[in-house]
Amino acid sequence: MQHTTTIKAGGSEKDYWKDLWKNKQLLIILSKRDISVRYKQTLLGVAWSVLRPIMTMTVMVFVFSYVAKLKGDEGIPYPLMVLCGITIWTFFANTFSQISSSILINSNLVSKVYFPRLLMPLSSVAVGFVDFLITLGIFLILTVFFNHPLSWNIIYLPAFLLLAFITSMGFGLFFAVLNVRFRDIGQLIPFIVQVGFYVCPIAYSSRLAQGTWYEKYYNLNPMVGIIDGFKWCLLGDKAYFNPNSVYSTAIISVVILILSLIYFRKKENTFVDHI
Repeated sequence: MQHTTTIKAGGSEKDYWKDLWKNKQLLIILSKRDISVRYKQTLLGVAWSVLRPIMTMTVMVFVFSYVAKLKGDEGIPYPLMVLCGITIWTFFANTFSQISSSILINSNLVSKVYFPRLLMPLSSVAVGFVDFLITLGIFLILTVFFNHPLSWNIIYLPAFLLLAFITSMGFGLFFAVLNVRFRDIGQLIPFIVQVGFYVCPIAYSSRLAQGTWYEKYYNLNPMVGIIDGFKWCLLGDKAYFNPNSVYSTAIISVVILILSLIYFRKKENTFVDHI
């Protein structure tokens, strides 16, 4: 069945979302292309997605456990705790980075073809999700190696993955718009990701912040509740998790996503002028 899209001034917001749904096939095509480009002309191909989390985990375990003498939650193998944090952080960081640069990467399409521009950030999620599945597979293998069975809490895993998606989309859309107007924003994004890696509870437990004066400010970081919740899902009740942090995470993430969507839609028609 063919659809005809009529471009007219003053189209309603409802028409935009209808066009977005009608172009879902384009979303699939863009997603497949992004995944293909990710591993195209690489020496090791998909193997990089396997080696990267393993090497990151090894370095962090050495630095934080043996050098800094930090300890994880009692009863949980430290490498598993670190890799668990890396797994969900990798999904957020890759998705956020891909979304932030999605408009510029597809600049040739933006200047030539009409379609809802929101398709480009949405298609960027595919790359982060593939890397997430690979890292999660590595984690599951290591649980067997460390003889640490999965917890029934894993049934809540999709909820925290959804929160990570909402958070990455919210921040990503905002920076995607800025990146079109100010190209040096692209240099700032890797720095933000790098700093975020260390201020989030990946190689350490949020138990360290429990009862401190800065705990309420610490929990305002939406990734804190997501990472802690993700650890709780995979590592069980021994992993520290403050359920109250999820409330602030959900509220902040949803508000940021709504504001970013409004900002993106407001600036969407100006992309061609700056590309």
